[in-house]
Amino acid sequence: MKSLIMYILFILLIAILLPTVIIQNYKVENINSLENERSVDDTIKSKYIKIYNIETKTVETIDFEDYIKGVLATEMSGNFHIEALKAQAVASRTYAFHRLEVYKDGHPQHPETALCTGIHCQAYSSIKKLEEIHGEHWMEQYWDKFIEAVDSTKGQIMVYNEKVIDAMFHSTSGGMTEDSEMVFASAKPYLRAVVSPYEKESPKFTGTMCISVNDFINTITNEYDGINLTKKNIASKIKIVERSKSNRVKTINIDGKAITGRELRILLGLNSTNFDFSIDGKSNTITFDTIGYGHGVGMSQWGANGMASKGYKYDEILKYFYTGVKINSMY
Repeated sequence: MKSLIMYILFILLIAILLPTVIIQNYKVENINSLENERSVDDTIKSKYIKIYNIETKTVETIDFEDYIKGVLATEMSGNFHIEALKAQAVASRTYAFHRLEVYKDGHPQHPETALCTGIHCQAYSSIKKLEEIHGEHWMEQYWDKFIEAVDSTKGQIMVYNEKVIDAMFHSTSGGMTEDSEMVFASAKPYLRAVVSPYEKESPKFTGTMCISVNDFINTITNEYDGINLTKKNIASKIKIVERSKSNRVKTINIDGKAITGRELRILLGLNSTNFDFSIDGKSNTITFDTIGYGHGVGMSQWGANGMASKGYKYDEILKYFYTGVKINSMY
């Protein structure tokens, strides 16, 4: 009888303790698993990032998705189609995350952080700043639209071969984007030139800039040694040598000096490298007629808006401008 009682007590003890041990082990294993998953990337773990404010020259800590909202409201017009805004939200999130990976120890121009609030990275404004710039009415009219674009694509980034891409973008391509190696150091398979037919509503689709011959000569001769330019010989000393397939100037020759279209664009402040020029001897001016606005690589913002107005969804827009990419979730 005593043995029977001991056996029953043993069975009860096992029945009570074993589930508790299993549950405790399950909790520990899952907590460990969660911690391991979160420790893969501190940026994802915290969802907070640090940005360098170029105006206050201070480092700010901000929620990553709130940062994307501030970027979107600064980079894009509130009048744009919601699908274009969603495309920009994913592009901006991808661009930011790529920089966070590349510049983990800080960017040379702002060593404390990978990102800043200026166009050197991508333009960002806080809610307070946006209210100061645009006023309360603008915020009431558009802010919820920016929130919708970011929240509906929360955590989405673009990858190529499972790696986060450098999601470059610009205002207006002028009808065709540009291969990355035509502008920057390397050829990237997802940054290929594509036709962008729906952006003629852009106010920067075409542009004109006039500069006096004297100012042009001074700018060029101050930048490059050994160039002999005068009012009399200038017409015979400047020649466009080579263009890319998107009609952007690759090389221009000035008095025997080969200068890239990008160099001249930066030097003179031209809207784009897709330009022609004419010299008026009577008024002593040089006129540059440009097509497009920006470097032309990656997604055209006005091109995206044009596609959205034609019924394209944001993921279709992104996969058109960024060749061969997939859209993944970073969370």
